[in-house]
Amino acid sequence: MNTAIKKVSKLSAKDNIVLLANKNSDFKPYGFSDKELKYVVDQVYKKKSEIVTINRYERVIFVVPIDRKGEEHKVYERARTNAFEIIAEANKHKLKELTVVDVESNDNILKAFVEGLALSNYRFLKYFKDAKERESSLKSVKILAAGINKADIDLLTAVVEGTCFARDLVNEPLSYLTAPQLSKEITAAGKKTGFKVEVFNKAKIESLKMGGLLAVNKGSVDPPTFNILEWKPSKAKNKKPIVFVGKGVVYDTGGLSLKPTKGSMDMMKCDMGGAASVVGALYAIAKAKLPVHVIGLVPATDNRPGGNAYAPGDVVKMHNGMTVEVLNTDAEGRMLLADALSYAQKYEPELVIDLATLTGAAVAAIGKYGIVAMGTASEKEKNKLKDSGKRVYERLVEFPFWDEYGDLLKSEIADMKNIGGPYAGSITAGKFLEKFTQYPWMHFDIAGPAWVEAGDNYRGKGGTGVGVRLLFDYIKGL
Repeated sequence: MNTAIKKVSKLSAKDNIVLLANKNSDFKPYGFSDKELKYVVDQVYKKKSEIVTINRYERVIFVVPIDRKGEEHKVYERARTNAFEIIAEANKHKLKELTVVDVESNDNILKAFVEGLALSNYRFLKYFKDAKERESSLKSVKILAAGINKADIDLLTAVVEGTCFARDLVNEPLSYLTAPQLSKEITAAGKKTGFKVEVFNKAKIESLKMGGLLAVNKGSVDPPTFNILEWKPSKAKNKKPIVFVGKGVVYDTGGLSLKPTKGSMDMMKCDMGGAASVVGALYAIAKAKLPVHVIGLVPATDNRPGGNAYAPGDVVKMHNGMTVEVLNTDAEGRMLLADALSYAQKYEPELVIDLATLTGAAVAAIGKYGIVAMGTASEKEKNKLKDSGKRVYERLVEFPFWDEYGDLLKSEIADMKNIGGPYAGSITAGKFLEKFTQYPWMHFDIAGPAWVEAGDNYRGKGGTGVGVRLLFDYIKGL
């Protein structure tokens, strides 16, 4: 369910209101009685609670004191997490609408808060018999702010919808979301928002000699697909396209190198989180009609130990002609990403960014708190991406990318191996991918934040849609 976001020019006497404030805010213009005003000021000033609630039965007023000290990106994140708390209260009171006002007239804090509300309101209920009863009561959020216009609302709506669409894709089980079905979902999203979609079938993939994608697919009963998404507005700011590449492994058993540990396969439907990020970003960019030429590439298959599955020791010839000695079939994401990255060369791109739930090493290094990043883009572009990551709180942690890591991939019988040994696994995976790039490129390993088992405030539980907001902010900045 998407939450409608609207702009209003005034408050009505029936509105349920959220007032964003600090301890010095003036609450007199908002119609509180003397007793209510004394209570609100006392609660906010002494920080006795995170949320102050005035329940008038026919309407509810929430006052949310937001700590506005420190770096801007941290203040915005506090606003989003405060919004998560309000969603719980709104549902408890069964409120259908909320009108949000920032008493201190900070439009950026207000937008961050509304973004947090809409993302916190996400539910994936498709497979519940009582889905209607489980729905959030909140259907729309109104914004009262002179400095926020329709264009701002449209941008906010686009990125929220794109993120929620990515979450839907990640949350879908393999029993529904096979590689061919993922292509159907992408095609439908393109028709809805305006980006073009071309889907290559297995025969076309074979003709292109995408050996990595075909190798991973050998154990599956479902054919692979290769999806090309393109948003090319008539007045694009860039002469060369920005290309996003997303890992589309719709389910990963590890193949013949079967995942060994307890519970390790339970959430492996999320292994197409990178593909979901790319699709969600194209959805948002096209819906917002951003004037930037963007292409998305999504190679898709599941990875199973079927009768003809590729095996450790196999040598695979890739799309760019390089040969890879496969020593672990669970290092499958890099195999199909490599084909997509070499295919991206045909576009002579300005920049390529791949996103993938690629390595457990990335999770071990930084957990769910950021995205492991590395690559060959200019320092200027890296800094732009890091700034976007900070703004949306999908922070990039750049790892070293020294040549010596590439030496760990040397093979005795082929051009390279698909794994580099027990150390620096997220970096050697990146060095593998680098061999298939001939342009400015960044690799984002989203294995940590793409799926959260226990829930993570406005990011939700299960698929988070991480990457959509970061890419959208970066493209918007161009």
